[in-house]
Amino acid sequence: MSNMEHDRWSRVKGRLRSSVGEDVYSSWFARMDLEAVQQESVHLSVPTRFLKSWIQTHYSEKVLTCWQAEMPEVCRIDLTVRSPMRAAATKEAPAPAEHRRDEHRPAADARSHAAAPAPSNHDALGGSPLDPRLTFASFVVGRSNTLAHAAAKQVAEGRRGDPVMFNPLYIHSGVGLGKTHLLQAVTWAGNSGTERKVLYLTAEKFMYGFVASLKTQTSLAFKEALRGIDVLVIDDLQFLQGKTTQAEFCHTLNALIDAGRQVVVAADRPPADLESLDERVRSRLAGGLVVEMAPLGEELRLGILKSRVVAARTHHASFDVPQSVLEYLAHAITHNGRDLEGAINRLLAHSKLNAQPVTLEMAEHEVRDLIRPQEPKRIKIEDIQRVVARQYNVSRSDLLSSRRTANVVRPRQVAMYLAKTLTLRSLPEIGRRFGGRDHTTVLHAVRKIEGLVSKDVTLSDEVESLKRQLQE
Repeated sequence: MSNMEHDRWSRVKGRLRSSVGEDVYSSWFARMDLEAVQQESVHLSVPTRFLKSWIQTHYSEKVLTCWQAEMPEVCRIDLTVRSPMRAAATKEAPAPAEHRRDEHRPAADARSHAAAPAPSNHDALGGSPLDPRLTFASFVVGRSNTLAHAAAKQVAEGRRGDPVMFNPLYIHSGVGLGKTHLLQAVTWAGNSGTERKVLYLTAEKFMYGFVASLKTQTSLAFKEALRGIDVLVIDDLQFLQGKTTQAEFCHTLNALIDAGRQVVVAADRPPADLESLDERVRSRLAGGLVVEMAPLGEELRLGILKSRVVAARTHHASFDVPQSVLEYLAHAITHNGRDLEGAINRLLAHSKLNAQPVTLEMAEHEVRDLIRPQEPKRIKIEDIQRVVARQYNVSRSDLLSSRRTANVVRPRQVAMYLAKTLTLRSLPEIGRRFGGRDHTTVLHAVRKIEGLVSKDVTLSDEVESLKRQLQE
């Protein structure tokens, strides 16, 4: 490589680093070498087939664009896999870059380089993209998320070799309540130093990486790289599909936890409700710290709105939203945090593009489609069991037990009936949650209570009272 090509390659790498960010660059491109520039094509090399496949699938256009910024005539990028000897020599040789390809070494020297330790497999894993705005500093803490925030902060502040307190840490909530924000905050904080390797993956990215490694016959490298992570962060676990992929996730989960590594997981429901997941995975997840992030209260919504206004002022210093407008938005937009951010973005755009101050009338017009009717409360089977047990003066363990006495059988049947009518759970799932009963037992209970309610006024009143308590 000539000095001119070396300088050009350095500039291309600088453009690539600026384009994808330091974290992605170090994961995917740090070990990519320039082999040759020939007229309209550039020849690059990487040390593994897995890395080659991933770059070609996800970043080929970006690499080409960065080269074309330096050499407009380039129209093709050729990516190859270096031989093990070539990769080892590239890593070990102290000679300047321009002499590496032309060096001829004695056979004994070549053998010593071929026997050098293989490069770390961390570089074979690229995490899902991170949003630089999603840090602990920008996370607004309120009553509904205090425990989740504290647990995530504890994980992020851990050091290599420290005993792991919450493992796995499992955070669940509805859409737009801050799960992804917390998980990415853990990743940013964990990767700010050099002690630990923190990897953030969506369930989809995990699945794609595993399937791609099977296709390219690099699954062993993929598994070893995952098991070398200090903190594995998995988002949207409810989307993990496929028996083989779930089995690999289970093995990875067990290997990391048994080795004292930290695992953080987020999903839209508790582990027990992830019916598509293997029972072993659900059991292992439930064995850690399971934290629910509740819907945002009005006070927390107001705090989020204020923080978004402050963030917007870093780009538009004159942007201002009156307190009355913020209070209106906090009261009217109740669904999730993303709707709140969307409302601020709309006010900002309207104010800047039309050169008008933000007013209450303007806000009412701009966010009218974000004001959704209040959704009914999401009722859980655990809540039904707790309320029914209290109503009939029995314990929850009685409802789950095999006891057949009359003072337990009727409350159990009522609880099963309510679980079928107030939740979307299937009969087998309800049976499983009531001490592992068969779905036919649940069906019998539902039909029994349906028949009695139509005849027994007292029982009908009791069932309606229970429904009201659960829906409050």
